[in-house]
Amino acid sequence: MSSPTARSTASPAASPAVGGGPVRPSAGWGVVHLMLRAAPGAPGAEEALQAIDAFAAVDPQQVVAFSVLGGRADVGLMAIGPDLDALDGVVKRVLGGPFEPVYSFVSLTELSEYSATEEEERTRLEAEGVADLEGRLAEWRGRMEAYREARLHPRLPPRAMIAFYPMSKRRDEGANWYELGFEERKRLMGGHARVGRRYAGRILQLITGATGLDDWEWGVTLLADDPAAIKEIVYEMRFDEVSSRYADFGPFFVGLVMEPRAAFARAGVV
Repeated sequence: MSSPTARSTASPAASPAVGGGPVRPSAGWGVVHLMLRAAPGAPGAEEALQAIDAFAAVDPQQVVAFSVLGGRADVGLMAIGPDLDALDGVVKRVLGGPFEPVYSFVSLTELSEYSATEEEERTRLEAEGVADLEGRLAEWRGRMEAYREARLHPRLPPRAMIAFYPMSKRRDEGANWYELGFEERKRLMGGHARVGRRYAGRILQLITGATGLDDWEWGVTLLADDPAAIKEIVYEMRFDEVSSRYADFGPFFVGLVMEPRAAFARAGVV
């Protein structure tokens, strides 16, 4: 991950993008996943590295760079920030270097529509006979605020590995997610979420929305120090009905997280 020791406090509008000005979503931040094939000997590597460093120097913009395991690509980048113009600028400057794009994915950070409401939490606590109801609700509001902030405005921690894959919900006859009522979808997603929570501390999961922005509806990014944890969570999720009956998956990319220059060097372009 590119994480300069001194970050600028300038607004994203001051980023190195060249365009018509900032383009900020009304909710969430933009995210671009980019998988690159290196062309050793081609010019532009230093300029691409400078663009990445300049982008990541503007808080809260971030870049996670990684060496892609296997032969699908050489270098991967995950760039995230509140200004789509800045994101487009850094992507174009990287692509002007010694790389060809193998795969890209554009999405926005988002909240889950299936999160529990305060009314539902109140009902649950009342059913349990909690004495300090208002105190417990205040604690719940604090947790939910932290959860919403982490989903919409994530600060990605350093981890050894990253995995990314896109996915969509099925529309097959007899297994059409969008024909289910909201309460049934919420019930199913509740079980799905419980599986994910068992990996808290071992894996950071970021789900970003791409409906109307890319070919798939969501992007799933997993950050972990243990490769086995990534394998385990994806395997376990496959048995959950949300995945086994209603999910389609795109290509999987997995890589070793490192500084951009190290990833470029491993690919032979610097």
